[in-house]
Amino acid sequence: MNANREDLLKAILPTEVFEYFEIIKVDIDDKTIDIYLDELNLPPEQYQKEKLISKGFTDTTVIQDFPIRKKAVYLHVRRRKWQVESTGKIISKTWDLTEKGSRYTKDFATFLKGLLG
Repeated sequence: MNANREDLLKAILPTEVFEYFEIIKVDIDDKTIDIYLDELNLPPEQYQKEKLISKGFTDTTVIQDFPIRKKAVYLHVRRRKWQVESTGKIISKTWDLTEKGSRYTKDFATFLKGLLG
């Protein structure tokens, strides 16, 4: 990704995005900015001693973030999943990126609560 574009994205996106996700693609049109994120291949810490088999990604979750220049911003997030070889159990990390009961980032939900009461 272009260094200038990455710097701009780091300034406007939640910091967790760059710690745990890779930006795959950014689509911009007249009304929306869609940012596609794939989780980095960092298995859950509690399974570090287990042999894990990559099983791709979960279905995409769409999270709405702060609008930018009157354009809606959507984060399209795919989390990784693994199979624990010894048990066959499918696991993935649990991310707390959205406000409970919503599809908004925590910061955006807090902003809306303050604005709307």
